[in-house]
Order: sequence, then structure tokens, then C-alpha cells
Amino acid sequence: MARIKGITDQKIIELYESGMSYKEMCQLVGLSDRAIRNVLSKHGIQMRPTGRPRIHQVNEDFFKKWTHEMAWVLGLFITDGHVNKDLHSVYLAQKDVAILQKVATLMEASEVLSEPTGTRKTHLLIINSKVIKSDLEKLGIMPNKSRSVRFPDVPKEFLPAFVRGVIDGDGWVQKEGYQMNITTASESFAESLADVFKAWDLMPTCEIRFSDLKRPYFRIAVSGKVQIMHLAEILYSNSNELCVQSKKDRMLLHVNGKPKAEPYETIHGRLRFRTTISKAILLELKIMAAERETHINHILEDCLEKMLSETNGVIMYEKSRRPKDRVQYKSTYKKTLLKRVRKCAKENNLNINDLIEHSTKYLL
Repeated sequence: MARIKGITDQKIIELYESGMSYKEMCQLVGLSDRAIRNVLSKHGIQMRPTGRPRIHQVNEDFFKKWTHEMAWVLGLFITDGHVNKDLHSVYLAQKDVAILQKVATLMEASEVLSEPTGTRKTHLLIINSKVIKSDLEKLGIMPNKSRSVRFPDVPKEFLPAFVRGVIDGDGWVQKEGYQMNITTASESFAESLADVFKAWDLMPTCEIRFSDLKRPYFRIAVSGKVQIMHLAEILYSNSNELCVQSKKDRMLLHVNGKPKAEPYETIHGRLRFRTTISKAILLELKIMAAERETHINHILEDCLEKMLSETNGVIMYEKSRRPKDRVQYKSTYKKTLLKRVRKCAKENNLNINDLIEHSTKYLL
């Protein structure tokens, strides 16, 4: 195509900067869109992106510069994140939707969430971006990363935020605030994380364990009230809201003085307690509770009281016959009764749910 007479480079620039499309400009100036781009490039004009407009928004510079927010989100992605091998998409999994919403806000990303489905029990934040995927890969988050991921080169200033993200992703904090551990399948990551804890004057332990499929995984733990208090002060001194609040609360339990004796105590001397019980037994209890116009836990308390009274605390229980249909069951129990049941379970080398199930034989 030949340029139309009288059309200067300056005129082409003016038309482009007015917002005119390449298609319209081609007709007016007599050049192909490629030739027009060459003119603009020659004069250093910043060109608009071509192609389909982005449907899902995201700040594509988020992982290009270290900040406390970026470090925390990276810790989450390195533990609970996934990079799609075939698509320009990355995913972050969390049970707590609020955490995903917080990450989306920090990344200025469209809140594209996927509900739990099939065997996946967590929500997913989905981010579609070639740039974000590339930046995460540069930071070590690759497809199928679980056993190969390495500890990124995090600037010292941002290490607390990054480790906090790792704990929020793959960490566990004891409710009494005496232990924190992190589980990872990557030996290299485990060793580097332990080195960070040592540099913070902590005394971590690192154990190798094996899954049901005989695959090794690693557990790094920090234990003891003084150690946890020290770690908590490092992690949460400037955390603001960049954390999983429940884990923060447990780690700070001892910082401001003696913790409550019973953090889960309710009114009338009862304690919240969560365990697993046979689904079939629960169904029978539900029917019985409806017939008696009472609550399941009240029936269970009667069962436990009768069992402890008639057996004098000596329980004959065959562990090999434990039910295979156990499901989670949460309720409240009398504080004094639960204390006796815990003692009985320990003396008989049984679990509390073993005793709860066994006790139903005294009423059912």
C-alpha cells in the first residue's frame, strides 16, 4: 500500500493519539496497520495493546517488586498455589474464602472464585494472566511444584511476611499456643525454612515422614511457649490484616500474659468438643433424640455417665472393630464429664471417639 499524498508522520501520530483504530487509519493514510505501527515505533509513541480486551482484571506488576503484601501473597502461592501447565492461569486454594478475597483485593484482581467440587474441598481464586504466571515461575512456582519448589531469594526485610504466608498456607498452630509446624514435600524448601528459623534464634526441628503411599514429606516445627512467643513477635509486629486471624490468635496466646484456661468454654460449665463418630450411630441417636424431644449430646452424656459408672473406668474395646463410616461431629459436653472421659481414654489407651461410640451400647 502507498501512503496517501500529504499524510505526514505527524498526521499519523495525531490520528492514532485521537483514539482512531488501525482499520480506520488504514483507509485514511493508505498504509497497512503494520506500516502504521512502524511509524509510531520510529517516533517512540507508546502503543495501545492489541487483541481482545482483558476480561479478568489484575495488577500484572504485583510480583515484580517486593513489598510486604507481595511477600505474604507469595507465601500463600508457594504453599497453596498452582500454575496451570497448559493455560496462562494460576490458582490459589483456601478453605477460608475471606483470604482469597483479600488476595484478590491486594492484586487488584477480578474476584473469580470456584466453589469446592468433587474431591476438592477448598475454594479457588482463579487469575488468568500470562505475565503473572511468568513472574510466579521466575519466583519458583512451577507446575507440579510440590516436591521441587525451592525457597525463593526473599529480601531480609520481607522474610516475616513471606513466612507468615507459608504458615497461613501449610502451617498448623496448636490451639494452646505451644507449637507451630509446617509440612512440605520439598526437602530443599524445608531445609531453607529451618535455616531462616535458626537465623531468628529459634530452635526448629525437621522430621521426615512418609505418606500412605510411602512418599516422603517434611515437617518443620517450632515448640515451646518462649519459642512461639518469639516467633509470633517477628511474624506479627507489622502484619496488620495480612494473616489468617485464627493462627495469629493462637500464636499470640501467651504474649500478653497467661492464656485462658479453657478457650472453648461456654456458659453453664460446658465445653465445645469436636470429634468423629460413626455415621450409623449418629443416625440412631438423631432418631432417638427426636423421639425423646431432647438433644443428641444430652443422650451421649447419659451414655458416658452410665458407661463410666458400670465399668469403673475399665473399658474392653476391640480397636480392630472401629467403625469405617466416621464423620465429624461437633457439640458441647459438661466440663467435668469431658475431663473424666479424657482421663478414662488415656488410661485405656483409647481415643475419645472410641469411648463415645462404645458408650452408646449402654442405652441403644
